[in-house]
Amino acid sequence: MHALTGGNAARAGAMALLLLFFNVALAAQAERKTITGEVMDTWCYVSQIMGGSDFVVGTTHHVCAVWCAAGGIPVGLLDKSDGQIYMIMGIGDDTTNVANQSLMDIQSHEITVEGSVYELDGIKYLMIDTVLDDKGVTNLTHQIIGILPAEAHPR
Repeated sequence: MHALTGGNAARAGAMALLLLFFNVALAAQAERKTITGEVMDTWCYVSQIMGGSDFVVGTTHHVCAVWCAAGGIPVGLLDKSDGQIYMIMGIGDDTTNVANQSLMDIQSHEITVEGSVYELDGIKYLMIDTVLDDKGVTNLTHQIIGILPAEAHPR
């Protein structure tokens, strides 16, 4: 272990102050919400690399969504009522949002949650306090689209 000296100590102090300010600012802006939606893979949904947003939800995209979550792609909650995406930052006491086993286990599930929503630069972040309901996978897109939609085939 080594001591912080000179510039390192100043940078560490500035970072700690910035994090404290960021946490205080977010806490002041938190909105308590109950949201029902599908746990989803944000990368494929937003980038549309595997096809349009209809192709990257539900059972058609379930396995990819689990692998993306395991690889550290942020997991989102797609609000059933208005299509808003919330980046899930943690569930309960587990605030690890990267490769989080709890999030991988509920990928593609329709859930109802209660938590705090924060917004920064137009992106909504969700800290889930409680999963109120878990209906499992209800969006059976493979029955309509197939296992691998044509849009997802590399050209």
